Amino acid sequence: MKDRTHDEQVERWANFVKAYPKEWKREHTQFINSQIEMANSFYERLSKMPGGMEKIRQLRNLKQKVPDA
Repeated sequence: MKDRTHDEQVERWANFVKAYPKEWKREHTQFINSQIEMANSFYERLSKMPGGMEKIRQLRNLKQKVPDA
């Protein structure tokens, strides 16, 4: 269950996004890009480990499967 602190943080963030759209977009883009860079770095390191490529194939296969509704 969400508490009041969480709701307040969501409201502060929404107000920031509305008040500073360019700054928000820049910060959000930097965050997303850093997440992608970290994932790519992880996959690169994993691919160099014994059995790493097989693990990557398994991970990609898991992502492609859609759970039954």
